[in-house]
Amino acid sequence: MVKVTLNGTTLAESTETVVVENNHYFPPSSVNLSVFSDSDTHTICPWKGTASYYNATVSGQTVKDVAWYYPKASEKAKSIEGYVAFYKNKVQME
Repeated sequence: MVKVTLNGTTLAESTETVVVENNHYFPPSSVNLSVFSDSDTHTICPWKGTASYYNATVSGQTVKDVAWYYPKASEKAKSIEGYVAFYKNKVQME
């Protein structure tokens, strides 16, 4: 089980993460979307595709670009399409 928290609030928890480049990608159903808002940030990975980002608001404090996902992953990254990964320096992982 991998769990991600921010200031004591669970952002994601799953036994079915997919690890890519040392990042745990969480299935969408295991993510607490109620604390997320869409970010305007987008980046491009040469082999995964275009990433979209989430901001998280917990206890009135917003952390920008706390997580990312690939809404339309490339063929090589289809196993993580829609899955959510987190910046380890912005959250607590256990």
